[in-house]
Amino acid sequence: MTESFDPDWLELREPPDARARDLRLALALSAALPARPRLLDLGAGTGSLFRWLAPILNRPQAWTLVDADVTLIEFAFDTIADRAVAVGFEVSAPNKRTLLVHTPSGAWRVEGLVMDLADAPQGLPLGRADGVVCTALCDLVSRFWVSRMAAGLRLPFYSALNVQGDARFLPPHPVDGLVARSFRRDQLRDKGFDGPALGSGATRAMADAFRARGFRVATAPSPWRIGTHETRMLSDLAQGHAQAAMRHAPRSGAAITDWATARTVQARRGRLRAVVGHSDLLALPATRGG
Repeated sequence: MTESFDPDWLELREPPDARARDLRLALALSAALPARPRLLDLGAGTGSLFRWLAPILNRPQAWTLVDADVTLIEFAFDTIADRAVAVGFEVSAPNKRTLLVHTPSGAWRVEGLVMDLADAPQGLPLGRADGVVCTALCDLVSRFWVSRMAAGLRLPFYSALNVQGDARFLPPHPVDGLVARSFRRDQLRDKGFDGPALGSGATRAMADAFRARGFRVATAPSPWRIGTHETRMLSDLAQGHAQAAMRHAPRSGAAITDWATARTVQARRGRLRAVVGHSDLLALPATRGG
């Protein structure tokens, strides 16, 4: 069973995610899609990628939010509806599985599919899709998972916010190196996708796998830049790094705990910021877009 995530954390990271994703790759994806694209959003969580990318596509479109956690899909539907109404769009629900957002550029159709993605692309409705997208997913999966995905797709594949393993908390702290090394080790543990997670090697593994299948691949950096005013995000990020580091350096538990306490205090006082490296990837079949 693949890991699930706290909706509060997913909601908290949505603003830095939105700032970080590379717009040029998103526009290139949009240009490669048909006039009324149908997208599969893998590991969709609370629907944050839809809320960012749908306005960029800016035309009639249909999304299937795929996630193993039905609670997250329900949360996504509620959040999408609330945000749409807040900006003046009409929302309707023709049935329990479908949400329609009525915009000046046409209707945005949203459906949910509860599915464990461990065996993907097996089980995905690829015949009813024009593209596969995801965000903050592919650093969790294995090399075998990526190879299988590349072999099974003849559609554009877009993967945003893959970790690079170079998180920096500022100002420096003497225990930063220990926490960073232990956190990178934790990123490689098996997350339920057929083997050790790719972690910071995700973007290179995807680029290699898709190029080997004849795809044209482009990548771009998409780092989080978290400012001193984002106190809760910084506190939660530091605590998450400390918890992960503790799993791999239990003998250094006291030092890691002191580091987490110091970082939390700095965050609350507006004296902490962070830069967390990510990268985006777009793979386009050679038969599309020339």
